[in-house]
Amino acid sequence: MKKRKRPTTKKNAAKKAGNQHRVKQESHLRDEIRINKFIAHAGFCSRRDADELIEQGKVFVNNKRVTEHGVKVKTSDKIVVDGQEISLEPFVYILLNKSKDTISTTDDEKDRNTVLDVVESATGYRVYPVGRLDRNTMGLLLLTNDGDLAHRLMHPSYKVKKVYEVACERPLTDPEISELIRGIELEDGPAKPHLVQQSVLDPSVLEITVFEGRNHLIRRMISYFGTEVVKLKRVRYGTLDDKDLRVGRWRYLKQKEINNLRKMVKLQPLDFNNEQL
Repeated sequence: MKKRKRPTTKKNAAKKAGNQHRVKQESHLRDEIRINKFIAHAGFCSRRDADELIEQGKVFVNNKRVTEHGVKVKTSDKIVVDGQEISLEPFVYILLNKSKDTISTTDDEKDRNTVLDVVESATGYRVYPVGRLDRNTMGLLLLTNDGDLAHRLMHPSYKVKKVYEVACERPLTDPEISELIRGIELEDGPAKPHLVQQSVLDPSVLEITVFEGRNHLIRRMISYFGTEVVKLKRVRYGTLDDKDLRVGRWRYLKQKEINNLRKMVKLQPLDFNNEQL
């Protein structure tokens, strides 16, 4: 009997295309890895957060509570973290150029469109946004299930560069731009951009580079000078830019892009020829 061909759908096609951009994590059953590494590689959280969950008694292996960080597990073991059973999945790295009115959360109580609705429905992969962009902020957003990478990219100590294109209600004056460059005081502490450039063609447009990821940081910087942001877009994130990626579209990261990000935050590069955990 002939094997029935699986119908080709957009989701299947996208997932097939993404196979070359993911890293398999399947290992032999005899191989053992530390429990915190397993949790991070399952995309649940970072290794540091996994250690905290272990200390809180929220990690179970084969129905037994784990109390030591050094416990090693197999891929065949039943791992439950904070009431949720987890398993290893291939590492997946997706770059989205987010459009307006899209929420940067995993779900929304008001049933609004989220970044996961855009990506998961097309790929079938379970990934998570690295940080957030405001609902009305467009631009680059990385989604992955690589917990260690996500944690480091969001941690302020690694100073990941973020570049925003900012259209203001009115142009900032030269003294105001100078003051912004020197640093200003916001309600949650001082804020100093790494770089501020004013557009020659349109003085109301600025390009602001920051290393921080505080909520609404760019909008609050502009509000400090008594004006408002009318359009905000993140055009660069770390080593990634929005070149050839239209708003509302997404793509898988290339292998070189993945390892450039990992090296930037002092993680070992992945070996795509010898795909190991």
